[in-house]
Amino acid sequence: MKNLSKLLAMLLAVIMVLGAVAASAETLYERGDDDEIYEEVFGEYNELMAKAKAAPTDDERFVLEAQAEAMLLNTAAFVPFTTQGGTYQISRIAYRTTPFAKWGNDDDRWYGLVISDEFVTKEERAELIEAWNTAAAGGDAYDPAAILTAKGHTINPDYKTTFSTAPVTLDWLNTSSQSDTEVLVQCVDGLVEYDNMGTLQPALAESWEVSEDGLTYTFKIREGANWYTSEGTEYAPVTAYDFVAGFHHMLDTAAGLEYLVTGEQDGPDEVVKGTNDYVNHGGSFDDVGYVAADANTLVITLSNPYSYFMTMLTYSIFQPICESFYTANGGVYGIDEYQAAFADTNTYTFGKNTDVSSQVYCGPFLLTKLVADSEMVVVKNENYYNPDKVKLNSITWIYDMGENPKQYYADAVSGVYAAAGLGSATGVLDLAKADGNFDKYAYVVDTTSTTYFGGLNLNRGTFALASGAVASAKTEQQKIDWNTAVHNINFRKAIVHGLDRSTYNAVSAGEDLKYNSLRNMYTHPEFVKLANEFTDENGKTFAAGTMYGELVQYYLDELGEKINVADGVEGWFDAEAAQAYLAAAKEELGDTVTWPIVMDIVYYSPSAAITARCQAVKKSLEDNLGVENLQVNLIEATTSQDYYAVGYRALTGAECGMDFFFGSGWGPDYGDPVTYLGTMTYGGYMLKVLGI
Repeated sequence: MKNLSKLLAMLLAVIMVLGAVAASAETLYERGDDDEIYEEVFGEYNELMAKAKAAPTDDERFVLEAQAEAMLLNTAAFVPFTTQGGTYQISRIAYRTTPFAKWGNDDDRWYGLVISDEFVTKEERAELIEAWNTAAAGGDAYDPAAILTAKGHTINPDYKTTFSTAPVTLDWLNTSSQSDTEVLVQCVDGLVEYDNMGTLQPALAESWEVSEDGLTYTFKIREGANWYTSEGTEYAPVTAYDFVAGFHHMLDTAAGLEYLVTGEQDGPDEVVKGTNDYVNHGGSFDDVGYVAADANTLVITLSNPYSYFMTMLTYSIFQPICESFYTANGGVYGIDEYQAAFADTNTYTFGKNTDVSSQVYCGPFLLTKLVADSEMVVVKNENYYNPDKVKLNSITWIYDMGENPKQYYADAVSGVYAAAGLGSATGVLDLAKADGNFDKYAYVVDTTSTTYFGGLNLNRGTFALASGAVASAKTEQQKIDWNTAVHNINFRKAIVHGLDRSTYNAVSAGEDLKYNSLRNMYTHPEFVKLANEFTDENGKTFAAGTMYGELVQYYLDELGEKINVADGVEGWFDAEAAQAYLAAAKEELGDTVTWPIVMDIVYYSPSAAITARCQAVKKSLEDNLGVENLQVNLIEATTSQDYYAVGYRALTGAECGMDFFFGSGWGPDYGDPVTYLGTMTYGGYMLKVLGI
């Protein structure tokens, strides 16, 4: 009996251990396959985008893109939040003195800023707007400096602003981050650029011709433009070979934007001839349609005629580099060769963000100082080929993560900074109303084409940084439950329709402007319009002049989706619909999950504005869906580096370390909706915010 009892006890112990191991195995979270998840959620969208990219006419492409965008919004994995602007501000900067364009990098070119020593009053701003409109209609030229000086203003040639994340490189062709290009675009010119009236003008290309078939673009590079060191010493003339070097280098770096010209790996949308084969299939750069016929002639050959190609040229991927300086600092050509050279930090010294002399510049400014978490400075290039257009002597960025907005406001009032936003949650709006600045100077900033959005993480791979920071408190089972639930479309729709984005926006915009900057689709709804009447494959006819947003609205209605795509309205929030979607999700999910589902959101705690916005999201979702169904965990990031590491600076979907990320946006690169939508096609750059 004793031996039998001992045997039974041993068997019981083994069973318990095996049971524990089995239970542990059952609750172990495993990240899924990106390709399978993309096809599951975005397969129909991707197919529509492939059709759109192959469309023979602009109108057909716009209609197909609208169908695709409706399908993208209908996935409920992606939700637009806001655009830029639409908030109160006081400013010393005259109206529209930077390049005016809906796309590209030109709106970050600040050389033409006209800045007063005093805030511009509401009445003066109205006069400036009227003068700009008159000029745009063909009347007298717009001269904001003359208008302001006639009213007693003194023009200030030095501009100070703030930054929260410094450039990680001085190589403008090895980045896809706006925080890098905002600084670097001041120091380099492209072939063409927009002026402050929205007209495309010559820059380093003094003229160009387009072949009758729309495939060949020939640019004459201006003589007299040069490269300069950070100290202002002339280094070399700018040539067509520098543009070829820049384009070759951009393809080699694989920084994330090469798809703009290569298209999808095996898709129909290659823009510049030969780029797809070079990047994706081991082809030769000799076969790429980007050639210097001589030092002053650049010839670009396209795979297909693209009506919007000239608008693409204002984007950073078409900027030159000084070929002789690049090779002198370890630069090489070839995708594999470049990657090997770049890894050798002893020999490859080009474009290092720790050394402003590791780059040479051909633009209106020279970068003279870059200290991360401190200060960045560019100064006027005294030898710039077109000095008359440069109104500033310097631009200075001061590091500021928004931790003390009241001090920033005080500094703006005292003249340190040229402008100040009047946020509500920060208390700055109340300050401006109390001291009279609101009544005298406040205006509502124009909205733009940039769209900020949120993404539900469909394939999370990071639950803490290597340092242990921003760690999720989720159990393995809670990780699995989120992953299971988020792959149910009704659960996703419950979230995106249960989120009152206007309460989120009121934190920064104030209660009376909380709708102004809301955006309800990815593309700006008035980005393009039909040139001609067009009938789709189902017999629906759209009139000539139909705006793109109207097309998207029609196809969303056809899908039965409850979204209003117009700007400036709360087009998604519907608590009743959200609860109905939740009920459907709970029925479909059954006992495959345990409620409540836990959602992680990371926030930067030193910023009162970011903290308040994340708290607003938590409250809205938990109030409208019930904490018994959804629990939002706010995870504190105490440093900006940690905050950016799991969101904005995450390089891949696997590195996105939260379940709902809404800290990123997209500004269009050129004049076609595909500039937005391509970021969400298979392999698209912004899929990382969805964990893919």
